[in-house]
Amino acid sequence: MVINMKHNPIILPPNAESIIQRLNENGYSAYVVGGCVRDSLLGRKPGDWDITTSATPAQIKQIFTKTVDTGLKHGTVTVLLDRVPYEVTTYRIDGEYIDYRRPESVEYTSDLLEDLKRRDFTMNAMAYHPKEGLIDAFNGMQDLQKRIIRCVGVAHQRFKEDALRMLRAVRFSAQLNFTIEQETKQAIIDMAPLIKNVSAERIQVELTKILLSNNPEKLITLHELGLMTFVLPEFIPCIHNEQKHPYHAYPIDRHIIKSVRLIESNPHLRWTMLLHDIGKPKTKRTDEEGITHFHGHQEVSADIAKQVLRRLKFDNATIQTVVKLVTYHDYRFKVHPKNVRKAIYKVGEALFEDYLKVQSADIRAQHPNLIEERIIKINTIREMAEMIKKENECVSLKQLAVNGHDLIQIGIVEGKRIGEILKQLLDLVIEDPEKNTRTILLKYIHDNLQ
Repeated sequence: MVINMKHNPIILPPNAESIIQRLNENGYSAYVVGGCVRDSLLGRKPGDWDITTSATPAQIKQIFTKTVDTGLKHGTVTVLLDRVPYEVTTYRIDGEYIDYRRPESVEYTSDLLEDLKRRDFTMNAMAYHPKEGLIDAFNGMQDLQKRIIRCVGVAHQRFKEDALRMLRAVRFSAQLNFTIEQETKQAIIDMAPLIKNVSAERIQVELTKILLSNNPEKLITLHELGLMTFVLPEFIPCIHNEQKHPYHAYPIDRHIIKSVRLIESNPHLRWTMLLHDIGKPKTKRTDEEGITHFHGHQEVSADIAKQVLRRLKFDNATIQTVVKLVTYHDYRFKVHPKNVRKAIYKVGEALFEDYLKVQSADIRAQHPNLIEERIIKINTIREMAEMIKKENECVSLKQLAVNGHDLIQIGIVEGKRIGEILKQLLDLVIEDPEKNTRTILLKYIHDNLQ
């Protein structure tokens, strides 16, 4: 179905329109396709502009002078115009899928419809040409208007071809706040075990996009569809797990999801909130008054977080950051500059602001009647931390007025002993910043530590 878009045209970037025009001038059909069309129709700014064409990769490379062979196996050439990349892919028919992920081979075709019918969802199977209008053979526009995610053709077949599409359905549901259509949903439930064939890296990307969306609560959809068993089984014990405690008003899973929503859309912060209480089911105890407690859940959650992030192939820096924030997410102290300095040292200068953001999100996801006073405390701590930074008060070994070389010069040569003394000096100046002078610290060593 061709829809005339003259009254509501999609505005293409000049370079994308130029690529289509040059392909047309050389006798080939060409359209922008997929996500850029979907996002344009939704009033969202497309991240990329992909082009599909009847021209083969060799023919594309003859027409354009600057190209990169980014996916020749699947018919894709990247065309560079003004240093901006545009993926140009030949219409194709996919061969047999043998690994539930990618076709073993592709066959080029001159039929746009054949190319569109192999795509995942109707909203992603629309093409657009500035003169011809919108090509919508599978009622993608209608599904956009209804805000539903529906597979092109037979849903079971689409997921059997590429199991990652099941996670993509949930991800689009979160990003667009759409509902997954019933037949598509049932197909995911039936085919959920196939997600085991998808690489950990790809699962990581999709889960992160769900968390970073405006609707991270859609993560629970993974459980409803049977996917969570395979991609995040550690979260399942949290679901509907009540917290009968004065500070809490929600089950563990709802508290976690609320905390994710309440922190900025940053990967390591949102993963921290997702995992910060994931160890609670393992530490849950009920006292004689019927109040539940979760003593030691911070350490257990940190251990589980490390296991989850390693399995999902996160980089070491992200793992270390998230695990540390999970470890200290419940670290609390009396509001006093001395205690704030200790906390900055313990958590780390680089992570201290994130630690406060994590605590704030955690608190605001607890009982609504007990939030205000504790948030005021967090804000007071933040003000003190800013003053400590402004005054350049010592909160780390690198800020000490003496270092290991100074200790060697006064006759302390054992490496382990040097580290112990520097730690004692740091404790001293955290208690009293005015003692962080070379003279005072060397005298303290002479009087107390030699």
